[in-house]
Amino acid sequence: MSVARRRAATRRRLLLLQFLIAAVFVGFGAQLLRLQGFDAGAYAAQAEDAGTRSTQVPAERGEILDRNGVALATSYDGVTLTADPALTAEKAPQIAGVLSQVLGDEVDYFDLIDTLRTPDSRFEYVAKELPAWQAEAVLEALSEADLNGVFVQHQNLRSYPNGSVAANLLGRLNDEGEGVGGLEQAYDDELAGKDGSATYTVDPTTGQKIPLAESQAVPMEPGGDVLTTIDSDLQWYADDRLAEAVTSVQADWGLAITMDVQTCEVLQMSQVPTFNADEQTNLTDDLTVSRAVQTVYEPGSVLKPVTMAALADLGKIEPTTPIEVPSQMTIDGFEIGDYWDHGTLRLTAAGVIADSSNLGTIIAAQQMDDDTMYGYLRKFGFGQATGVGLPGESSGLLADGSQWSRTNHATISFGQGISVTGMQVVRAIGAIAGGGQICEPTVVSGIRRPDGSQTTVEQAEPQQIISQEAARSATTMMEAVVAEGGSAPNAGISGYRVAGKTGTAWRVDPETGRYVQGSNTVSFIGFAPADAPRFVTYVVIDNPKAEATGGATTGPVFRDIMSMALQRFGIAPTGAPAPNTPQEW
Repeated sequence: MSVARRRAATRRRLLLLQFLIAAVFVGFGAQLLRLQGFDAGAYAAQAEDAGTRSTQVPAERGEILDRNGVALATSYDGVTLTADPALTAEKAPQIAGVLSQVLGDEVDYFDLIDTLRTPDSRFEYVAKELPAWQAEAVLEALSEADLNGVFVQHQNLRSYPNGSVAANLLGRLNDEGEGVGGLEQAYDDELAGKDGSATYTVDPTTGQKIPLAESQAVPMEPGGDVLTTIDSDLQWYADDRLAEAVTSVQADWGLAITMDVQTCEVLQMSQVPTFNADEQTNLTDDLTVSRAVQTVYEPGSVLKPVTMAALADLGKIEPTTPIEVPSQMTIDGFEIGDYWDHGTLRLTAAGVIADSSNLGTIIAAQQMDDDTMYGYLRKFGFGQATGVGLPGESSGLLADGSQWSRTNHATISFGQGISVTGMQVVRAIGAIAGGGQICEPTVVSGIRRPDGSQTTVEQAEPQQIISQEAARSATTMMEAVVAEGGSAPNAGISGYRVAGKTGTAWRVDPETGRYVQGSNTVSFIGFAPADAPRFVTYVVIDNPKAEATGGATTGPVFRDIMSMALQRFGIAPTGAPAPNTPQEW
């Protein structure tokens, strides 16, 4: 072929290509002209005849984080399927068949048919809390079958990565996405954010969005993160150790709390049994109640250090003060004794605490009248909320001193006839550990906003309720408890000075209001290092069916949790020798 012919052929191919490109652009232009010009009126008329559909744009719920930034509660994207029965009623069996095939056991075929045929309704829930991929599979299957009327509504689903760890502190969400119990409820406004919305015009027969129709959108505002004081590793360990102890003695429930004496920050708050909010099953009151702040019980002998601290503050007693303890006492016709049989004992105040003598405590407490003793109990925080800021907190039960009988004065001095919460006891003994200053415990340090700014949760200033000298005297008495010859040597921690107190209290039958002999609440509370207090830990086990005592059962649990806390925070022993306080005279 000559060069001239090849050039002519090339020109013809170029002209053809230009013609095809021009034809494509003309087609696009015509379609655009039809949409924006000739058919604009048709779409406008269709929009007038059609309805509008509004969808919620859920706000991203903030996370709940431990003190090191580890997520205790977080959210992920999920989808809810909804239906417009006006569009699905006619082909309800076919739509239900597709849904059953894709979703399997998550839905019931016949229930779906009823839902899809709901009369006089334009909105019904079909399936909630689906992962996005599963919802997409449903829509794809419906589209292939040319079935209309099922829509998606995006939502944020809550997840608790550590399962049941700290569940009763965290709380959970109900079906409406509202916080129920714990931090989810207490900080619901901060966590929730504000939902947005999208409104658009839809075709009346298919429910699909009409192109170019007017639409409106309101952006969502994400929630803030709640920064807690909890150490998740310590929390996990305490949960596990407590569960082991509760199971071993076949108890109804157990509780363990650790607080930083210097900051009043709660580091762990465990209870057994508990629940897993991810599973959303068996959410009974026994499992979801917050034992630390909602359950009240008579504490028993763990309250004796409070009585001794009050007496020391009045200048009435020292660790070596001699107390003659009788074999028994009769007050208002009631016989009161110790947990062991004995004759007359010559104990020091430290010996009374070390041996946990009810009678010795009564003798010592007789140096305070009703109003004085009641006033000190109020100073130590009993009969009032602790200020920890958790929902449903109980104030406990403490009758006014003006209403006390001689028996009330006697029994309250050793922890019976008064009802408390676990957090109240931690706060009170924390005041002894804190040199006589009482503070408000806290589980939240701050809120982090979506823009990165952070606000600190305010705490009330600590109050000096007893002198430092009185607090030191009470501490010395409590150190005798874990010393050789005390009631809880198993609660000692090698290398550290530990101050503690056992507790065994008769339980009250809620139906009769009477004590049930042989049905007890056993406990141990202590702090370490005793000569430079940093942490206070309280362990309670209620109604054990097997043999259990404060020293032998809860003391070792205290020891293990406290040891973990000291190691986690790098608290070294002070090296100072423990006092050798005489327990007899």
